[in-house]
Amino acid sequence: MVVQNSADAGDMRAGVQLEPFLHQVGGHMSVMKYDEHTVCKPLVSREQRFYESLPLAMKRFTPQYKGTVTVHLWKDSTGHLSLVANPVKESQEPFKVSTESAAVAIWQTLQQTTGSNGSDCTLAQWPHAQLARSPKESPAKALLRSEPHLNTPAFSLVEDTSGNQVERKSFNPWGLQCHQAHLTRLCSEYPENKRHRFLLLENVVSQYTHPCVLDLKMGTRQHGDDASEEKKARHMRKCAQSTSACLGVRICGMQVYQTDKKYFLCKDKYYGRKLSVEGFRQALYQFLHNGSHLRRELLEPILHQLRALLSIIRSQSSYRFYSSSLLVIYDGQEPPERAPGSPHPHEAPQAAHGSSPGGLTKVDIRMIDFAHTTYKGYWNEHTTYDGPDPGYIFGLENLIRILQDIQEGE
Repeated sequence: MVVQNSADAGDMRAGVQLEPFLHQVGGHMSVMKYDEHTVCKPLVSREQRFYESLPLAMKRFTPQYKGTVTVHLWKDSTGHLSLVANPVKESQEPFKVSTESAAVAIWQTLQQTTGSNGSDCTLAQWPHAQLARSPKESPAKALLRSEPHLNTPAFSLVEDTSGNQVERKSFNPWGLQCHQAHLTRLCSEYPENKRHRFLLLENVVSQYTHPCVLDLKMGTRQHGDDASEEKKARHMRKCAQSTSACLGVRICGMQVYQTDKKYFLCKDKYYGRKLSVEGFRQALYQFLHNGSHLRRELLEPILHQLRALLSIIRSQSSYRFYSSSLLVIYDGQEPPERAPGSPHPHEAPQAAHGSSPGGLTKVDIRMIDFAHTTYKGYWNEHTTYDGPDPGYIFGLENLIRILQDIQEGE
């Protein structure tokens, strides 16, 4: 399905070269950056139907659905692979690769390191670049400049499942790892020129300078109704061996900006699976800690939104959000008027979609990943449920309780 680079410019239509989304902290499906305010992901019909029939009350807590786009693979003259999106109104102008595509440059560096066949690699094999950048330049775009420097204003610290510091990097490697696996699958399983449909969704972190993101897998059950017996058993085992069973929630990934060292602390789903209840509480505390102090002003707006979401979920009869995630997002860049230990800022940022009311610090709570969501009225659905999702509610209640304990200093 690879579209080869050709001297015949007519072979390539105008398109948008998709970039790996550098703030993807969890999940296994590749999320791509379409533009500054839009991401896209491979289309799953069940998820598309959910967004198209989304209850009005839930729109506040989900990314805005922006439709679909056609995507195909494209290979340039050097053998680098890219995913190219063709909007519905396609232009006949030739597609040109933008040299400003920062995340694609990272991906190309990865291909040069591991080979263009997309073979698997461990975290220790991911390319490492420490790059100086201007204050207005994103960490990703700084990677376009190949010469490394000693001082790194923004990079990440990856920890293994035992909490050991593995390697500092200029980016969170999880999204690129998902992207690599996705390209490998596309190249091996589909014929040339195959077109794929992707969902277009709001980029919910676009308004943040240093987005701190926590990905929580919600509920006591993760397998969908259509899961095979083998997959069902595998997911039940993961739930039983993690906090999913006893709390109804587990960590699938996170990145936290450390203001003292100017890097993102990153943890993945394997770390989250091994946590005990106390470990889960400590991880939530760490997510709210910027390396110098606990961001206590975040607790009330997070709790405010979680309670509002809980009320909405309790009112949604027949919905089961199997294997969906909940994102908690805030800015690691503190308001300039707030110093550590000072009272809340007198002037909060203007309220935006999903923001906290009443002058509370800006945070976002968003539900994502609905490929296994089921509800009454879904097309060709054989299994329906009564009442709200008990596993999701159980997870929200425990999450709220633990955050309240942190707020009260327990």
